Amino acid sequence: MSRIAGVFAALKAQGRAALIPFVEAYDPNRETSLTLLHGMAENGADIIEIGMPFTDPMADGPTIQAAGRRGLLAGASLHGVLGLVREFRRSNNHTPLVMMGYLNPILSYGVAKFCTDAAEAGIDGLIVVDLPTEEADLLLPDAAANGLDVIRLIAPTTSNERLPLVLAGSSGFVYYVSITGITGTRTASAADLARDIPRIRAVTDLPIAVGFGVRTPEQAAVVAQHADGAIVASALIETLNRENVAAVLRDVKALSEGINGARKEAA
Repeated sequence: MSRIAGVFAALKAQGRAALIPFVEAYDPNRETSLTLLHGMAENGADIIEIGMPFTDPMADGPTIQAAGRRGLLAGASLHGVLGLVREFRRSNNHTPLVMMGYLNPILSYGVAKFCTDAAEAGIDGLIVVDLPTEEADLLLPDAAANGLDVIRLIAPTTSNERLPLVLAGSSGFVYYVSITGITGTRTASAADLARDIPRIRAVTDLPIAVGFGVRTPEQAAVVAQHADGAIVASALIETLNRENVAAVLRDVKALSEGINGARKEAA
């Protein structure tokens, strides 16, 4: 069982959802990213997403775009991000790490070599935002050969007919993009989630995590009542940019408490 599957199985047994915070690698520098990774794992993060800074992040809103630019200016590269993961793994071999980014840097690195190196470094899953379903065979065989989960994105506009095609070959969990648009701009309502999550569950047994707009403990709690995980990115980056690492970890702890409380209230 992969680390990701193991975490979701354990949380299901406990009757709670996962908190999945996001760290943009090298924002504003490598040392801060490493501190955040360790601190998030110690303050309630069940899985952590690591963003690979890229020059043309088409799905990202202004907050993550700016974080990616800061990361690139600080010297971020795929080699550097994998080195960051290796250092994290020296003292943490249990928290799943999911690398999120775009296809071009992976193609430049070499798909087979990237999958081998990512797995060796300690990455558990990959989210490649702009990899079309019809071209997923660019990545799936090498990812599978190295035990990497390939996590696919489902949008509100994904039709019922297309859902099985998009999810074919996916593993780890389903990333439900809860809004149409870019990251961090608005939030799906409870009614939206109640309508959309069941239709995804009808075609997959994978856990479903909701992102693109979850910002507060209250919103994370709503997600936890309908899905298996809440992904929080832009709000944490804004806190880091406005305040400091300690404030981000305070918010991670509050988000975790909000998620845990949601399932208890529902029970």
